Amino acid sequence: MNFHVVAILYFSLIISQSVCAQKTAPGNTPTAEREYLVQTLVRIADPVLVSLSQNQLRAKMPIESSGTEREKYTHLEAFGRLLAGMAPWLELGPDETAEGKLRKKYIDLTLASLRNATDPKSPDFLNFNKGGQPVVDAAFFAQGLLRAPTQLWNRLDATTKANVIAALQSSRAVTPYYNNWLLFSAEVEAALLKFDGNYDRMRIDYALKSHQLWYKGDGTYGDGPSFHWDYYNSFVIQPMMLDVLKTLVDAAPNPSIKKEYETALSRAQRYAEVQESLISPEGTYPPLGRSLAYRFGAFQLLSQVALLKALPEGLEPQQVRAALYTLIKKQVEAPGTFDANGWLQIGLYGHQPQIGETYISTGSLYLCSEAFLMLGLPASDPFWTGPDKDWTSKRIWKGENIPVKHAKD
Repeated sequence: MNFHVVAILYFSLIISQSVCAQKTAPGNTPTAEREYLVQTLVRIADPVLVSLSQNQLRAKMPIESSGTEREKYTHLEAFGRLLAGMAPWLELGPDETAEGKLRKKYIDLTLASLRNATDPKSPDFLNFNKGGQPVVDAAFFAQGLLRAPTQLWNRLDATTKANVIAALQSSRAVTPYYNNWLLFSAEVEAALLKFDGNYDRMRIDYALKSHQLWYKGDGTYGDGPSFHWDYYNSFVIQPMMLDVLKTLVDAAPNPSIKKEYETALSRAQRYAEVQESLISPEGTYPPLGRSLAYRFGAFQLLSQVALLKALPEGLEPQQVRAALYTLIKKQVEAPGTFDANGWLQIGLYGHQPQIGETYISTGSLYLCSEAFLMLGLPASDPFWTGPDKDWTSKRIWKGENIPVKHAKD
């Protein structure tokens, strides 16, 4: 029996034991919660990475959608979105722990997948420039590389690096809409800046300045000039603004760019407060707006602010951990979340095909992986130590007398 099988069986045994323990003891241990989330992430990742690493993604991946021609886009959607959410965990690198050895397996699978996805001669060469959609998932692909430069980009061979750069550059053929899509072009250019040095600053500046004009107050941006009541501030807008601005700061620090980043982070902290308050005592949240089939990816920003160790005053790491763990576990265990072969199916809670708009397909669903950004904090971090703490709505609906949080701008 090879080591990877042993590692997976080991994690399965631990999780099984922890579930049994939960039946007899109140609450969960931080270690068991992290182990559960790691195992959930790799469960989501397995069909995509195993298939793509073997040049069989197009052959094996089902395409569930009510739209048309989604087969042109769905494969890059699956890989790019999974990569973006999984990258911080991969960036921790391999080590001698069971989790560290499991990480090595998925780093190796991801490196092989990157080679196949960007090799024009590969059966699984992905579409980065034909049609409108590819700029979206080129951006998630770029986001993943920005979040794991050491374990992913630095370990690619020279040919694959050149292929990645060519693939990202080719996405410039797509003109973004005048809304959150501007940030997709900006994210691609941020990756080109970091990994190639040749980038289009105009695409970055236009996206950032437009979103500054679209700021509505209380930690929320419009999706274009209008406000939309949905989760796009977390799916796309604020995470990509933070990514792009941090890349600019790292490339050429100056007071103006640093101030922009600090302003964006301050607004993100307020939005993280809002997100934490939306999680009910039972681990549910309001089904508002578009793209609900992205499931717990709706809480990317809260997870990202935790990863940045920038949780605002009054949000303790243990309450955010407990809230996100409860929310993810509730959704991922709903019957019908996965098909018989382990691929995600359309739905918010289980299999609900009508939840998916016409632009939703199987690949789209892997944006849910963005909720796992917090796994980029090592197991020794305070986020993963100490017992669970009740999150805001749980405290309020238990009758606790706690101070309210509200707008500061």
